[in-house]
Amino acid sequence: MLQNSLYLAEDETLGLRLGQRMTSPTHGAMGFLANSSPDLLTALKAFQAFLPTRMNLARLALDTRQDSLEVTCTFGMELQEELLRVLSEIFTVIFFDCAEFIVGRPLKEAVICFAHQEPGYSDRYSSHIPGAMKFGQPDISLKIPLEVCKVPNASANHENYMMALQQCETMLAQLQSGKSTCKYQVQKMMLSHPPGVLSEEEAAAAMFISKRTLARRLKQEGTGFRQIRDDILSQQALGYLRDSQLSIEAMAELLNYHDSANFRRAFKRWFNATPEDYRRHINSAGAPWPH
Repeated sequence: MLQNSLYLAEDETLGLRLGQRMTSPTHGAMGFLANSSPDLLTALKAFQAFLPTRMNLARLALDTRQDSLEVTCTFGMELQEELLRVLSEIFTVIFFDCAEFIVGRPLKEAVICFAHQEPGYSDRYSSHIPGAMKFGQPDISLKIPLEVCKVPNASANHENYMMALQQCETMLAQLQSGKSTCKYQVQKMMLSHPPGVLSEEEAAAAMFISKRTLARRLKQEGTGFRQIRDDILSQQALGYLRDSQLSIEAMAELLNYHDSANFRRAFKRWFNATPEDYRRHINSAGAPWPH
């Protein structure tokens, strides 16, 4: 897909532009977890643990050496240099964007090593990457002063962090279930996207089948695309109600509903109760709503 995108876009800087668009909210629970982390070191550990919920191909390794942290990125397959370059650019721009949010300023102290050779448009890198850069290195890696990694995040929120951590752990467990049914393939894609945004057409295209074929296979398994999406969203909503004091408006935003009224209607359809009634029942009775 990336190779085709490069061909169609006719723009060598596509990786930089994609990275710029992939802000924290596009990463769902993992982005929420990183942004609410107490510091950059904790956020990087979250990325290391839960990256498979976004991309099974990539892995991160963290290594503390004296007064610095080294982050190494590897891929689970051999990539052509063009694709390696694009993915490296995407990952790097995402990292520096996240780091700036947590630290509160551009991370100029970081040194990024790229495995690809210096491209002809490398002068464009400085617009997206504030740190020093090296090209043609053995690995893709970042070196960050440890003291910077421990700078407190002004936007840290322990309650939000614990809630997002629980959600990421649940997602990772589901993705590692090893089940190969059509239902689980769709679940896996949904869980690796921000809540509720994956369309049936996109899921079918990713599986290289038609929308009609996807619907037929899911029907044979006793389910459907909307039912799978509702199951995931309803369980995420229950987690927010049970484990946090988030407002209904905040929950609606996290679950990508356009407004809280739409979320309330969906919740009433799932549980025959309003979110407020459900929360009151849990707080008073300590048991789930009977349905």
